[in-house]
Amino acid sequence: MTTPALTVWFDSACPLCLREIALMRRLDSKGRIIFIDARSDEASCPLDRATLLARFHALEDGQMLVGAAAFAAMWRAIPVLRPFGLLARWPVALRLLDAAYARFLVLRPRLQGLFR
Repeated sequence: MTTPALTVWFDSACPLCLREIALMRRLDSKGRIIFIDARSDEASCPLDRATLLARFHALEDGQMLVGAAAFAAMWRAIPVLRPFGLLARWPVALRLLDAAYARFLVLRPRLQGLFR
């Protein structure tokens, strides 16, 4: 098993987040990601909890990434998703992903209700 290269904070009260993190854990066959429940009292939170829960965050090589950039970092750490993560390093692609993520955040409360 390799040393984890990425730390990801997730919202354990979000059914969508739980499903996605479960999938990412299964795909992370090399154990490159540390997943931290941002709601846990034991969680080491580099930012205030409300900020971590409002948007997706990841720490890659000492840099805190937010939103689509954080998702892209997670994809880069998982071999099967790595091409998508590398594509997201292109500024235009990252802007498009960020715009899609912003739209998702507006719909997130309604979608959570469907998955509860």
